[in-house]
Amino acid sequence: MKIDFTKNTDGLVPAIIQDATTKNVLMLGYMNQEALDATQKTKKVTFFSRSKNRLWTKGEESGNFLHLVTIKNDCDNDALLITVNPEGPTCHTGTDTCWSEENVQDYGFLSTLEDIITSRKEDVENPDSYVASLFKKGINKIAQKVGEEAVETVIEAKDNNDDLFLNESADLLFHYLILLQAKGYKLTDIEKVLIERHN
Repeated sequence: MKIDFTKNTDGLVPAIIQDATTKNVLMLGYMNQEALDATQKTKKVTFFSRSKNRLWTKGEESGNFLHLVTIKNDCDNDALLITVNPEGPTCHTGTDTCWSEENVQDYGFLSTLEDIITSRKEDVENPDSYVASLFKKGINKIAQKVGEEAVETVIEAKDNNDDLFLNESADLLFHYLILLQAKGYKLTDIEKVLIERHN
């Protein structure tokens, strides 16, 4: 990896720090060659602090280290993308990121759908909500719906109508997300189990 530290007069390049698992951007720092070398040697992300005018290992005071996973340079060789496993919050203010965001796994629309299901669970008296009505009927009805959708998905899998198969698959996943929340869990809990099995 060749980094051009000469493009800026201060000899620094921006280093974008990204969580290796969630893919969330945690912070932005600056590195010179010495900071890059220290990061690669210690496997703990080290920056050049412009305010302290010295090398600074993230977490040296707080214990919230950024454990190195990968380092990539951009197409112009003047910026770094560093993936890490963070130990504790990243920002000095105590938040997960320097943008005051939670560093949680985002599954795109599935995460949005989980949030909608949560809101319906909290509003079980809503007469217009199918999801609220399922929560009101209880775990047995929710589990029954998952079973029904699973059977319908299997039936469509054996046919050649991809549209019907995809729609039944969507119904199955939707009802499974409801079942997870009825049991007090979310997709991240299932992901943890899968990760443990993989390891």
